[in-house]
Amino acid sequence: MIARHLSPNVLWTFAGILALLVTASVLVAVLSLRGGTPAVTELRLRVRSWWIMAALFALSMLVHPRLSVVFFAFTSFLALKEYFSLIPTRRADRRVLFWAYLAIPVQYLWVAREWYGMFIIFIPVYMFLLLPIRMVTIGQAEGFLRAAGTLHWGLMTAVFSLSHAAFLLVLPAAGNPGAGSAGLLLFLVLLTEGNDVLQFVWGKGLGRHKVVPRVSPGKTWEGLLGGLVSTTVLAYLLAPVLTPFGGGESLFVGSALSVFGFFGDLSISSMKRDLSIKDSGDLIPGHGGVLDRVDSLTYTAPLFFHYVRYFHF
Repeated sequence: MIARHLSPNVLWTFAGILALLVTASVLVAVLSLRGGTPAVTELRLRVRSWWIMAALFALSMLVHPRLSVVFFAFTSFLALKEYFSLIPTRRADRRVLFWAYLAIPVQYLWVAREWYGMFIIFIPVYMFLLLPIRMVTIGQAEGFLRAAGTLHWGLMTAVFSLSHAAFLLVLPAAGNPGAGSAGLLLFLVLLTEGNDVLQFVWGKGLGRHKVVPRVSPGKTWEGLLGGLVSTTVLAYLLAPVLTPFGGGESLFVGSALSVFGFFGDLSISSMKRDLSIKDSGDLIPGHGGVLDRVDSLTYTAPLFFHYVRYFHF
């Protein structure tokens, strides 16, 4: 039966997400009646994309935890494919990309098998060693160092970091009696993506002072601080429902996710600035590419996972 593995807390949280999306759609419809400005058009595209992303994410969790692992594996594939389409590569490196893509099913196999030992070292150690071996056998030394670093950074960002979110699902449910492992994943995703939205809203409304204008001109101190406070409050409200965190701990975790999500965003922004592009792709209307949507999660997922695993499991 669908969703029988999920706690009522998780199901009620999904109902809350549905209510938020319905409210946002009604708001966009009202704004559209007043005039179809470019800002309203962009907002309509964003909300429509959120409906699709939320539906796919919710469906994967409602059906079975293994399907959620597949969902994240596919997200990693799209993110890595997008990354490889953006970065400059040598012709010889194209033969190495197969091995990089092959790392995706292998990494998520360790997740599905709950093999933490291999999960935590496969990409940082074994792929770090394997990719250069394949590169040197091709016989082209020019540009080797840049190519090796670029390929491995992509694997670490798009696959290794994101796979930590999936590994939350195979942690023992006993560590979070109220909502199980699914509650932890839902908490992470809601806080990370909510922080992005809240920082955007605060920045658009009150933003005046730039944080790092040479990297991301749209990021302001007002947006950062507004998002930090709002996300911390949201964590405090959601923690009793989805996590084993107490009040003080929820404030700490919420503020940490907000800050490190901001730096995850800046990390991908730096890459795009280096490549002189605005968005990493156009797969998600109103949002850009997959990397644009999961940039914050590449930082928050591993940090949240290791915090939870160390202190609660």
